Amino acid sequence: MELYLYDFSELDGEDVKDGGRYGYAPLDYYWEESGRFAFLVRGDGRLAGFALLRRGTCFPERDVLSDDSGMMITEFIVMRKYRHQGIGKQVARELFEHYPGRWEVAELPQNAAGLAFWRKTIGEYTRGDYEEVLLDNERWHGPVQVFDNN
Repeated sequence: MELYLYDFSELDGEDVKDGGRYGYAPLDYYWEESGRFAFLVRGDGRLAGFALLRRGTCFPERDVLSDDSGMMITEFIVMRKYRHQGIGKQVARELFEHYPGRWEVAELPQNAAGLAFWRKTIGEYTRGDYEEVLLDNERWHGPVQVFDNN
């Protein structure tokens, strides 16, 4: 997580806190709360990243789903050494298949690499049958790809 947050600091401008760590306050929730899921990513049999998911949506104003329905990828990383080998795409597909239903995947607007990855991965997975919206509400400010794989 610290490596991920370090990498991400060039996008979100975060600095280390007292004690020399970035810290990720909601991490414990992934082991304590229902509706949150943590996965390790492996490449060549070694730890290569992780994915954090939770039930819920960025679109509470849509009456189609309750706040607890749908799935979101809250954090996702494949370490640099393992990128461009298809690992991230494979993991994303497996997660989508494991949790069928409505999905929302959001990126920071300044995360060009992440945006390109998710557009391509979701576009291929859905054969282009997804919507991308620029959201600006109390939950998210930036692009979100939305699809349903039921």
